[in-house]
Amino acid sequence: MSATELLAPLREAAQTLGLDLSETQLQQLLDYLGLIQKWNKVYNLTAVRDPQAMLVQHLVDSLSLIPALRRHLAAVPAAVPAAQPGQRLMDVGSGGGLPGVVVAICEPGLDVSCVDAVAKKASFIQQVAAELRLPNLHGLHARVEDLKVPPFDVITSRAFASLLDFTTLTRQHLKPGAIWLAMKGQHPDDELAALPPDLSVFHVEQLQVPGLDAQRCLIWIKTAA
Repeated sequence: MSATELLAPLREAAQTLGLDLSETQLQQLLDYLGLIQKWNKVYNLTAVRDPQAMLVQHLVDSLSLIPALRRHLAAVPAAVPAAQPGQRLMDVGSGGGLPGVVVAICEPGLDVSCVDAVAKKASFIQQVAAELRLPNLHGLHARVEDLKVPPFDVITSRAFASLLDFTTLTRQHLKPGAIWLAMKGQHPDDELAALPPDLSVFHVEQLQVPGLDAQRCLIWIKTAA
């Protein structure tokens, strides 16, 4: 399918998720998909090659995070120094930028850092930011535990690691009162049981991904009071 043919199903999926995306944002998402296809030939960003499958398994799957993220951002107004305006999100083990690039496109007021230990993947994110003109998107090449950056309001991941590893490796980067949002497939009972008692899983949200016949959930975690 061509990018033109993918526009209608993308728009329909966004509407099903309750997302009012502009035509510019929809086009940016498709342009991003095109860049994945182009760079995939050299960088092996994803094993999924069919454009329609990429649309559902990558773009729409990542879009399913946005309604929950928007609820959180609206409920917790940014309270940061003037030198650091706006809220910041880290996407850990971002790979080709999922869900970080999708978040940056849908939430232009949110500063998004996609972190990956593979240099070529971080370079790809930087290329995406340049070509799609997304000043709020950054590709960072680093092991997340070695990263030296200001703390974040939200830290997310999509199939990055176990919940224990995810929270342990990134805890130093979490602002006081900030949260983790972990995208998972089936309800990860064993992973939840392995979390330390000073972490609070305060919500497990079932995600409905239009066009995807698979279980998805979002794990909301914070440090216990």
